[in-house]
Amino acid sequence: MNAKLSLEDLLQLTRQGGEGWAVTHALRLLALICEIGAGLPYDPVAMTAATYLHDWGAFPCYAQRGVEHALRSRQVAETEILPRMDLSAAAQEVVLEAIELHDYRDLRPTRSVEALLLREADMLEFLGMIGMARDFARGPRDVAACHRRILDRRTGIDGRFTLPRAREIAQIRLDRMTQCLAWLEEEGFGHL
Repeated sequence: MNAKLSLEDLLQLTRQGGEGWAVTHALRLLALICEIGAGLPYDPVAMTAATYLHDWGAFPCYAQRGVEHALRSRQVAETEILPRMDLSAAAQEVVLEAIELHDYRDLRPTRSVEALLLREADMLEFLGMIGMARDFARGPRDVAACHRRILDRRTGIDGRFTLPRAREIAQIRLDRMTQCLAWLEEEGFGHL
């Protein structure tokens, strides 16, 4: 039988499979979760596991054509990872819900605090300078295409935050985006 997995093991597996971006993304999310979840009761172990695992379905080793990455991440967690962790059945359900519902395009309501925290932290990660940097890093090497994706994502996220601190951070990041996008458009001379 396979050895039990710890959170440190998940961190290392995320580092191995995530092509360099996944660990830093997860660590930023955990920092945001601490900030927006201050005072809320949540399971920190389940929260950390869900945060490390939420994008595994996008990793080349797990991605499946035609399967949305959040659903694929849930499948991988449920069949390959959680059975090897020392988590209660209730904690495993929280992890699976948080993973499946983390994407901002998923409008289904969350049941657990952990799922809400992961979704709102992940949405914040698409805003501000870090959000724009992520979109430009993702490519393609077409400024106009990246610009459109940033605008579309901002529209899809704006107004969706429910946690007070998440709303505050979102407003700061949205203001920064507005200024930076104005500079981008100015410097593009109408030719992004």
